[in-house]
Amino acid sequence: MVVCVTMKKDSNRPTEPRRASTVILIREEGGELQVFLLKRSGGSGSFPGNYVFPGGTVDPGDGNAELWEAHVDMDPKEVSRRLGGGLSEEEVFAFGVAVIREIFEEAGVLLAYRSKQTKGDLDRVCERRMSTTGLHKDWAQELVVSEGWTLAFTMLARWAHWITPELMPYRFDTRFFMTFMPQGQECVSDTRETTQGIWISPENGLAGNLRGEIPLSPPALITLQELLHYSDIKDLKKEAQSRSWGEARLPRLIPLSEGSVILQPWDPMRHLEFEIDPNTLSESVLPVGAPFSRVWYHEGVWKPIGC
Repeated sequence: MVVCVTMKKDSNRPTEPRRASTVILIREEGGELQVFLLKRSGGSGSFPGNYVFPGGTVDPGDGNAELWEAHVDMDPKEVSRRLGGGLSEEEVFAFGVAVIREIFEEAGVLLAYRSKQTKGDLDRVCERRMSTTGLHKDWAQELVVSEGWTLAFTMLARWAHWITPELMPYRFDTRFFMTFMPQGQECVSDTRETTQGIWISPENGLAGNLRGEIPLSPPALITLQELLHYSDIKDLKKEAQSRSWGEARLPRLIPLSEGSVILQPWDPMRHLEFEIDPNTLSESVLPVGAPFSRVWYHEGVWKPIGC
């Protein structure tokens, strides 16, 4: 059966994607490059049951540059130079504060410090996070203003700019940051929005996805594929230091009778109308490491496929 692909707009779906921040958290363990992934709960509105990077939507208070610029470890010009690139000052702070807030809320990693910090300081903040009541809405502002913490913007690097495809029920305009695991801390999932967290090498993560054991969201799948090109953490840190946001990545979603296919921006057919035969897709699944520009959603797993 051959399906003719057409793109139809659903007026009930949001047209403007919400701003969001995500962080690719990296460490080296036993000489192996590893990334931290969280499994979303089955009730999540975005990629339920998939493994993703820590992150979430930007809150209104995240972009209060006048407040935050006194509580980050870079002056405003340096913030714009290192993390900007097409973003206003308000946007840079909004995405940067959001990603620091989200990585602590979801993974328990605090990219902040006090001038005279003791181990007990970090323990107290972590205990607050894991209490029955959890963190209140303005916890980050309270942390820097009332308790004297400084947000470590110097630990953030730019990696990619993703925009969710049209036709998906939830759309986000997301900045993907990269950071490296701070010493003396541990990742602990929140058990609310996510059910578990894992450290895994890019190769093993991609292999687990193909087996259906570690179902990855499409951006996570693409990112792990990109990380295969770095032999160690030294090479990756060098890349992260000079990397820009690059062009926004806006994939194209193609619904099928069962499942769907997403064409990445570099796919040669990205802007053309063409036909897909769903019956041949299982034969087009590619092995780990093979370059790809399409992913196919089948039986709960996004799999890389050939053109």
